[in-house]
Amino acid sequence: MKMELISRETIKPSTPTPPHLKTYPLSFIDNIVFRNYVPLLFFYAPNPNHRQTSTITTLKQSLSQVLSLYYPFAGTFKDQTSIDCNDQGVSLLLTNSSCNLSSILRNPTEASLKPLFPDQLQWKSMNTSSSILVIQINSFACGGIAISLCMSHKVADAATLSNFINDWATLNRHHHQQQQPPLPFPVPGASFFPQENLPLFPEVPFAENNTVCRRFVFEASKIDSLKALVSSCNVENPTRVEVVSAMIYARVVSTLGLSPEKTSFRTAVNLRRRTVPPLPEKSVGNLVWFMLVIGGRKMELDELVVKMKEGLREFSGTYARKLGREGRDWLFISECLKSASSSCGEESDEGLVCCASWCGFPMYEADFGWGKPLWLTSSGCPVRNSVVLMDTRDGGGVEALVNMEEKHMARFQRDVELLRYASLNPTLEFL
Repeated sequence: MKMELISRETIKPSTPTPPHLKTYPLSFIDNIVFRNYVPLLFFYAPNPNHRQTSTITTLKQSLSQVLSLYYPFAGTFKDQTSIDCNDQGVSLLLTNSSCNLSSILRNPTEASLKPLFPDQLQWKSMNTSSSILVIQINSFACGGIAISLCMSHKVADAATLSNFINDWATLNRHHHQQQQPPLPFPVPGASFFPQENLPLFPEVPFAENNTVCRRFVFEASKIDSLKALVSSCNVENPTRVEVVSAMIYARVVSTLGLSPEKTSFRTAVNLRRRTVPPLPEKSVGNLVWFMLVIGGRKMELDELVVKMKEGLREFSGTYARKLGREGRDWLFISECLKSASSSCGEESDEGLVCCASWCGFPMYEADFGWGKPLWLTSSGCPVRNSVVLMDTRDGGGVEALVNMEEKHMARFQRDVELLRYASLNPTLEFL
C-alpha cells in the first residue's frame, strides 16, 4: 500500500483556555499511569457527496472546537501530576492512499494497518513535551476515510477516548447548522480522585516485549453457545465479556502449558458506575482499577465465570466503595497505589493474563456526517499475554486482539477448542 504524507500541522482550540483552567490536575490514578499512546482506528465508507478538500477542512474546524471542551488534550505535561493547558494544540497528519478501502478490509493485518497510525506511535512512550493527542486522517482512492488517534494513556482511558471521538463527530456532523448542539465540559477525574496528601508514587513503566497480535472474532451466535454452556452449569446471566474472557484465559493457560493455580487473570474495571455515588459518564481520565482473579485446579468454563462474577462483587464492595467519595479510605488508596506502582514488570510475568474490555462504549456511534464506522480497531500491544476486547459492528459479538510471544501464538492460534467459537482474522465484507 502506497501512502503519501500530504501535510503535518497543529490544531489549536477554537477558544483559548480561561486563565483559571490553565493548570489541569491529574487524579491519583492518572499520576501512576505511564505516558504511552493508546491507539484507535475508525474506518468510514466512501461518500460520493463529499469532496475531500471540504471534508478535511470541516474536520479541522470541528477538531478545533472539540479541543476547547477537552482543553487538557491541547496542552503539555507540566509534571507527573498536572498538565499545562497552554493551548499548544494537537498534531494532525493527513495522508492519501493509492489503494481502495476494500483492499485493507479484505485482509486487515498488522502490516496493512500500521501506516494508518500517526508516526506509528501506537503504544509507544511519549516525551513530556510531545503532543498529548496525535491524529491521522487517511484518505483512500475510493473516497473512504480512516481516522486514527493516539492518545496519551496518562490522561485518558477507553471511555474518555470514546467520549472524545463522539463529541468531535457530533460537532462535525452539525458543523453547517447555525446552532451547534450543546456539549457539556467533561468532568476532570481529579474532581473525584484528588491527589491531596497522598504520597506520590512513581509512574508504572509500560512493559514492552516482543509480541505478535492476532485478531479473533467471536460472533454473536458463538457467544450464545458459550453462554448456554455456562448457564447449563447453573451460572446465572453470564455476559458476553465474561464468557469470552474465560475462554481466552483457559486456552492461554492450556496452550502455553501454564499452571492454572499460578496463573492470574487481571482485568480493568470501569469505576464510573460502581463508585458511590456514581461518576458522570463524561468524566475524563483513567477512572479504572484492576480486578485480579486467581486461577484454580479446575479450568472448566463455568468455574472461571463464577470466579469472575465473585471477583467483581468483591471488587465493587471493596475497591469501588473505598475509592469513591462515600466510604473513601485514604490508607487503603495509598496501599493500592503503592502496590500498583511497585509491581513494575509484572506484565512480563507469564503467570498473568491481562485483559481490557472496551465493549459497551458507543464507539460505533461516532458519525461525522458520513454514517457510522464500518469497522474500528486498535493495534497490537507489546504486553505479553494481554487481550483487548472490542465490540463487533452489530454489537452482539466480540473482537479480541490477543498479544503473545510469536512461539506461543503459533500454538494458540491453532487451538481447536478456541477455533470452535472464534474465527481468526476473518474478512470484513462491508464494501
